[in-house]
Amino acid sequence: MNLRVRVVHCSWLGDYHWYADIDDADDPQPDDPFWYSDGCASQAEALELACAQLAELTERVERGARLERVLEAQLV
Repeated sequence: MNLRVRVVHCSWLGDYHWYADIDDADDPQPDDPFWYSDGCASQAEALELACAQLAELTERVERGARLERVLEAQLV
């Protein structure tokens, strides 16, 4: 599995913020990531959160865990 971090600068009704997610690099539909954070105040904050989460996901995979996507986890 090849995970990737995506960080995007967003605007919603004049509210500017940063969004970050982690998804499979080969996923053609990036609408259900393994993790996301919305509303970060800065690009640095979004990257810091995403990198910490990426390290955690990597450790889980190395221990043999199966990663769940956000929508899968919400259904359980």
